[in-house]
Amino acid sequence: MKIQGVQRVSLLDFPEKIACTVFTCGCNFRCPFCHNASLVVPEKMSAETTDEEEFFAFLSTRINKLDGVCITGGEPLLQPDIENFIRRIRALGFSVKLDTNGSRPQILKDLVRAGLIDYVAMDIKNSPERYAMTVGLANPPMDKIRESIAFLLSGAVPYEFRTTVVEEFHTGEDMGSIGRRIKGASRYFLQGFIDSGSLISGISGNLHACSSDQMQSFRRIAAEYIPSTELRGV
Repeated sequence: MKIQGVQRVSLLDFPEKIACTVFTCGCNFRCPFCHNASLVVPEKMSAETTDEEEFFAFLSTRINKLDGVCITGGEPLLQPDIENFIRRIRALGFSVKLDTNGSRPQILKDLVRAGLIDYVAMDIKNSPERYAMTVGLANPPMDKIRESIAFLLSGAVPYEFRTTVVEEFHTGEDMGSIGRRIKGASRYFLQGFIDSGSLISGISGNLHACSSDQMQSFRRIAAEYIPSTELRGV
């Protein structure tokens, strides 16, 4: 596993659990507003990584102190040894939450069906028509994203969908389109954009969070399809 860092305790990343968060390296998307450029763009990645055995040595000291481990990125499902990594975590008695962009549905299905994942958070970047612009790819894998959405909507594992909302990328029409795509979802969050100063696009200062009123308007639109829609970080 290519581990770029570990947050030793989090009360927010894993719903209703005290967890640590593991940050994996590498992503197949290039979202201009991504604030984790150091995890995604090879030339920006730090040479300092966390040794896998060092992580498990730490985790073994957290038994009966933490409930779970959140695996995020980057895109964790790009890691070739992700299954073995998760099996080692679960062998220590921890629950596992996976963050994903939904581009690797078969791996997602295999992990869930093997009973290795307790909770999934999948990013819905935008409406289908604006996905390419939003993820920074000419031809995003929309078929695979739709497959991941359908799998989670089937109820195979507890999950949430979430969208990071950026003023320059999202409109009310987009919110309606997203809502129709994930209609009936158990949980959907609209997250406020935060400019970390180290965006993938290198254009910090030119992208903006939406106002609180605009976010509330977007929430109302999405809630027509997903009544449980909530705002996060607003």
